[in-house]
Order: sequence, then structure tokens, then C-alpha cells
Amino acid sequence: MAQDKGDPRHLDTLDRDLARVSGWGSAAAFVARPLVGPGIALVFIALAGIAALLFFGQTSNTLIVVVAACLGAYMAINIGANDVANNMGPAVGAGALSMGSAIAIAVVFESAGALIAGGDVVSTIAKGIIAPESLGSARIFIWAMTAALLSAALWVNLATWVGAPVSTTHSVVGGVMGAGIAAAGFAAVNWPTMGKIAASWVISPVLGGVIAAGFLWLIKSRIIYRTDKIAAARTWVPILVGIMAGAFASYLALKGLKKIIKIDLTSAVMIGAAVGVVIWLVMIPVIRKQSQGLENRNKSLKVLFGIPLIVSAALLSFAHGANDVANAVGPLAAIVQASGGGDFMAAVSIPFWIMVIGAFGISFGLFLFGPKLIHMVGSQITKLNPMRAYCVALSAAITVIVASWLGLPVSSTHIAVGGVFGVGFFREWDAERRIKAARLAMPNRPALTPQDRSRRKLVRRTHFLTIISAWVITVPAAALISALFFLAIMSLGGAG
Repeated sequence: MAQDKGDPRHLDTLDRDLARVSGWGSAAAFVARPLVGPGIALVFIALAGIAALLFFGQTSNTLIVVVAACLGAYMAINIGANDVANNMGPAVGAGALSMGSAIAIAVVFESAGALIAGGDVVSTIAKGIIAPESLGSARIFIWAMTAALLSAALWVNLATWVGAPVSTTHSVVGGVMGAGIAAAGFAAVNWPTMGKIAASWVISPVLGGVIAAGFLWLIKSRIIYRTDKIAAARTWVPILVGIMAGAFASYLALKGLKKIIKIDLTSAVMIGAAVGVVIWLVMIPVIRKQSQGLENRNKSLKVLFGIPLIVSAALLSFAHGANDVANAVGPLAAIVQASGGGDFMAAVSIPFWIMVIGAFGISFGLFLFGPKLIHMVGSQITKLNPMRAYCVALSAAITVIVASWLGLPVSSTHIAVGGVFGVGFFREWDAERRIKAARLAMPNRPALTPQDRSRRKLVRRTHFLTIISAWVITVPAAALISALFFLAIMSLGGAG
């Protein structure tokens, strides 16, 4: 006998059927999702090849340029998947931005940075890593750049897959070095430059970590540990936001606007100082109004750092797009220039259509594959809140300025992740210091067991070791892959 539609048993059956259908839909979406990202990425890579065909025209080297454009698009996607996480991870991990909002802001500002302020003239072979004349001919140069681009993209792809944020700049440098060695021997490499790059493996994260830890100490000592936290915040938060504004003004003047106007370090610092003072004065009444009615506890302080943190993430994305897009399309532009009959030993200017490939590739990579590394940087290394994330973002801008003043090559990836490590290790040190102080005040208090001490570690050691290992082997790994690709190309008739 059929159930009446008004029978509650009928409704129970309907609910079960709907739940089952919903489960099937979720399962289907789960199965299909791993294929959607790569599918969209492949379509974009194909469109980049078609764009190269349309803009470069029909010549004897057209096929080479089309292949290089596809590799450049692939590299740009990997930069978006890996590198951009360093700018957005802290803001997402601190809860100041949702994942969707972070991706939207990063896509807009990365693209704007690449298209407005990117495309600066790059040196012939990845910032002087190898001597151009040592390669002998334009054709060998083209194959060397092709091998470098492919190896760098594959290495960054692998690093993203294992969850390690690496320097895309170092990946490209390693790729160029490996192809150069395979083509012309070890004498072709500019070893003093490579020595500076190797030094930056230590300098970048340590400097970023120390500066981030220093600002966290300032916030803790001047605001968090004060009896009246809100009153302290009204004094110090405008100063901190002014410092952040000044640092980012200098950072953007120095690094992000090179295509529009050339600004030296002294002028950039003066611009930053002026902007910092103005923002400090503007923020005094803003913070006073924003802090009205807040409870005198740490949780209330997070509100005051939320907007500065979002703005800093957007500005970091703009500067990153302006600078690091060249990692994706610099070798591609060099291949296009050499293929078109240009002087492959001259400086390379990046055409606008190539910049578009780089900008959109970074955006697609972030949208399709970025959340994994954003979660890693933002929440899996150490726990972040808006104050800690603010320190990381501020250290990124200040470290670049300090490194430029000292003439040291640094990696934005290493700086940002080093800042996260610095904040985490400082919290461990500060917690240990307070435990010791409490034990001195209460001598009879039982000591912590080794298990308790292990649980109090605020930086995950497994992630720390994985990331450091990936940093150390990036250049040699990319170099080895590139050398193998170059030798394979030449053995298949690339010299012909």
C-alpha cells in the first residue's frame, strides 16, 4: 500500500532520499574538483600559446616562441600557487580576511602591480647569473632559457605539492645557472653573484624574523602587558600604523614603481617618513573612536589591527606583482627577443602581451591552487592573530628597505616565512621567560616535564625543517633539472 503524502513516514523517506542525493552531489564534486584546477590551467596555457602565435607572427622560430609562452604561463600559474601565499597567509591565518576575500584582493592587486608597475627592463640572463657571450649563439641561448623556464616551473610546482613555500626567484636563478653550466661549463657562471644569492638564504629569513619578533616584543611590552591595554593602544597603535604606512610607502617607491619613475633609496626613505607622519596624525582620532567601548582584554586589541593588516596584504601583493612577474616572463621575453632577431646579449624589455600572460597566470594560479600554501603560511607553522600577522607584514617591507640599503639580495618568500618563524620562536622564548619568572616567584611550583615542554612548542618543527630543506636545495635542484633538460634538447637536435 502506498504511503500517503501527508504521512510523516513519507516525509522521513523524502528526507533520506534528499540526503542521499546531496551526498552523491558532494561526492561527485569531490571527485571532480582535483580535475577542475588542472583543466582550467591547461586552457589558460593553451590560450597563452595562441596569444604568442598571434602577436609574434609566422617566422621560422614561431613554434619555439609558442612553446616558451606556454612554459611562461605555466611558471606564472606556479608563482601564483606558491609565492602569493606569503602575502595573504598571515592575514587569513589571523582571521582578518576570509580565504575568498584574500584571493580576490590578491588577484586584483597582483594584476595591477604586474600591469601598472611591472615589466621593468631585466638584464639579459637572469640578473647576471651567466655571461651571455659564453653561450655562443642565439639558438643555444634560446634553448638554455627554455630549459631554465621549464625546470623552474616544475620545481615550484613540486614545492607547492609538498607544501613548501620556496623562492621563485631562486628557482629561476637555479634554472639559468644549470642550463648555462650545461651549455658553456662552470666558468660561464658569475660565482660572486651566486655567493650573494646563497648568503640570502640565511640573511632574508633571519632579518625578517628578527624584525617581526622585535615589533611583537614592542606590542607585547607597550600594549598587551599593560594594565590599561586600551589606553596604551590609543597611544601606540597610531604610531605602529604610521610606521607601517611609511615602510610601505618607501617599499613601493623603491621596488614597486620602477617602471613609472626611478627613485633612489634616500628619496624613498624620505617619502616614507613623510607619509608615516601624516598617517600617524590621521590615525590618532580614528583609533580613539574605534577603541571606544572596547573591553580591557587582548581580544579587543585585534579589532584595531584588522584594517591595517588587510591594507598591508594588498600593498604587498601590488609590490609582488610588480617585481616577481619577471620571474615568470623574463626568460620568455628573452626568448622572444632572441627569436625575433634581436641582440640576445642586450637588456630585455618585456612586451605588454607577455606581461598580460604573467599577470593573469599568477592570478589563475592563486585562485586555483593558492589556498594550500595560504593555509600553510597562515596557520600551520604557528598560530597567528592580527597583532602577530601585522608584525610579519611590516617586517617584509622593512627588511627589503634595509637589504637595499646594505646592498644585499633578499627573497620576499624567505622574508615573509622568516617573519612567521620569528614571531613563533619569539612567543616560545617569551612563554619560557614568563614560566621562569613565575617559578622564581613560587619556588615550590612543580617543574615542567619534557612532555609538557614539547607540547608548549609554538612552532611546528616538521614544517620548519621541510621549508628550510626546500630553501637550501632550490637552486641546486632547479639547476640540475635545467641542465638535464638542456642536454636532452641538444641531443634531440636543438643545436641544429
